[in-house]
Amino acid sequence: MVHTVVIAPDSFKGTIGAAAAAQALADGWRRVRPDDVLRLLPMADGGEGTVEAFATAVPGARRIAVSVTGPEGTPVDASWVLLPPTAAAPAGTGVVELAGTSGIELLGEPPRLRAHDAHTRGFGEAIAAALAHGVSRLVLGIGSSASTDGGTGMLTALGARFTDAAGHPIPDGGRGLGSIAGVDLSGLAPLPPGGVTVLSDVTNPLLGPSGAAAVFGPQKGATLSEIAELDAGLARLAALVDADREAPGAGAAGGTGFGLLAWGAELVPGSGAVAELVGLREAIAEVSAIPAGDIDGPRSAVVLTGEGSYDGQSAAGKVPAHVAAVAAGAGVPAMLVAGRIAPDADTSAFAATASLTDLAGSPQASMAAPARWLTEAGAALARTLT
Repeated sequence: MVHTVVIAPDSFKGTIGAAAAAQALADGWRRVRPDDVLRLLPMADGGEGTVEAFATAVPGARRIAVSVTGPEGTPVDASWVLLPPTAAAPAGTGVVELAGTSGIELLGEPPRLRAHDAHTRGFGEAIAAALAHGVSRLVLGIGSSASTDGGTGMLTALGARFTDAAGHPIPDGGRGLGSIAGVDLSGLAPLPPGGVTVLSDVTNPLLGPSGAAAVFGPQKGATLSEIAELDAGLARLAALVDADREAPGAGAAGGTGFGLLAWGAELVPGSGAVAELVGLREAIAEVSAIPAGDIDGPRSAVVLTGEGSYDGQSAAGKVPAHVAAVAAGAGVPAMLVAGRIAPDADTSAFAATASLTDLAGSPQASMAAPARWLTEAGAALARTLT
């Protein structure tokens, strides 16, 4: 029996992007089942790999290069993606990700963490470039941030002014929030006609024990005392800006979610929005509707998805859970590949699973050669079919 296979993984964070992961899975699958028809539809939730996922999954998408100020203040070569025109966005949609412009991955390996001084200016510069191109709508991914600046760097690049008590511009990064005394948003670039949709996989508020500084500050190198300073700085910003500090996702990306709310953007769960924009539901419906016998005998469909770590929290809005739900709605079985599958993970939504850690023998081995073990995982899952 010939199968049509939609391969729709997220990135395996820190090791391999979604597009490369999809290709490796496809290579392994073809090794076992060369006659199957594969469609690669890499996914994202707003973090690293969002631009690459759209560039790969959407026919006619065009990558546009841009040079921006990176999170350390040095130039970074980045890109944003222009999606083809639609009725809702006649001049096209611009997709910009924070990870590729102001992300923690840009701080080197091992990262040169800059808890107080990293900033989001480059993200704003890339957004400004997409606006200057004339896009009708923006889709922004805000995962993998290096900073805790409340989005002030981004907003500054878009025309806002943040000043201290003497009227001077505040320093970049979270450090500047401690001296902020004035905010002028009157010079902000207007939203595009179709608005701005922000993809985020977190629901944290801006402030407090569940806020940007407390939860994500340690990942960016902040000590306990620095976390308190950053939270106080974000509180100073919130007192001067008319935006909802308690909104789910306001604390995303070091408070960049809050800054985007102040601009007028809408925050949405990343995986569902990406799935809609790349046409996941339509792709699965299409392969599930192909009549038996249409291509050299009976034909069936399957969906293959995955992410770096699948655990007890993965069912709450992560890419594999969303892909599995869409597949179930179309009556198509889903399979899961993960770098590791935790003991508390509920995998009942999947017809078959594969763990790279199990295949490679250890987490270290699987992370050292992710493409190799994703290829092996694709082959292993292909063998489960008759």
